Amino acid sequence: MAELVYRPVIGAAVTMFKALDLKIDTKGSEYIPRSGGAVLVSNHISYLDFIFAGLAALPQKRLVRFMAKDSVFRHRVSGPLMRGMKHIPVDRSQGEAAYSHALDSLRAGEIIGVFPEATISQSFTLKSFKSGAARLAQEAGVPLIPMAVWGTQRLWTKGQPKNLKRSHIPVTIRVGEPVTAPRDQYAGAITRRLRERVQDLLEAAQRSYPVRPKDGNDTWWVPAHLGGTAPTPAEVREAG
Repeated sequence: MAELVYRPVIGAAVTMFKALDLKIDTKGSEYIPRSGGAVLVSNHISYLDFIFAGLAALPQKRLVRFMAKDSVFRHRVSGPLMRGMKHIPVDRSQGEAAYSHALDSLRAGEIIGVFPEATISQSFTLKSFKSGAARLAQEAGVPLIPMAVWGTQRLWTKGQPKNLKRSHIPVTIRVGEPVTAPRDQYAGAITRRLRERVQDLLEAAQRSYPVRPKDGNDTWWVPAHLGGTAPTPAEVREAG
């Protein structure tokens, strides 16, 4: 079936990133299957994470259908695009419909993208994972593909002004080996194993990231445990 919206949107995004001279460093795309269903699981630190996570699948000639909150689908600009790209709206008060939609897509051979933290991590550390991704993989009989993105928070994240005009920002993407989701295992145990894999990938992305803040004025995007001034997870909880 022709992708009349998705591929032009990808083309526009790639053109914009080239114009901004973003330094996108992706490793591990070969772990994304060339055919068949899979659940792509990433950390979540920016409003743009789904775009970069989707780019990581392009070398394998795959398009990712992301699960996203339904308010994005109601927006007059993003709504038609999200629907045209066949992403999946999630109404958190009635999640069964989105789950069923994602399961049908996996069984049809699609890759479904999930952010199991559910919301952007304002501390830029990994939050706890919900078990939905593991349960989807179990029911559909497909692998979980762990992924981590880093640097995207410098472009546009929660609580900070959008900075899409800032050029030369590096973005690091790391994809890991598939995690199996046997039906006879507890979904919580699979979720813990998956989170550990994403944490390892996140730390690898942070270690290889080519930029280090030079002074106290540019440390907001660095987690506190790495010497930055981002709020700690405890501070985020207290503020929320």
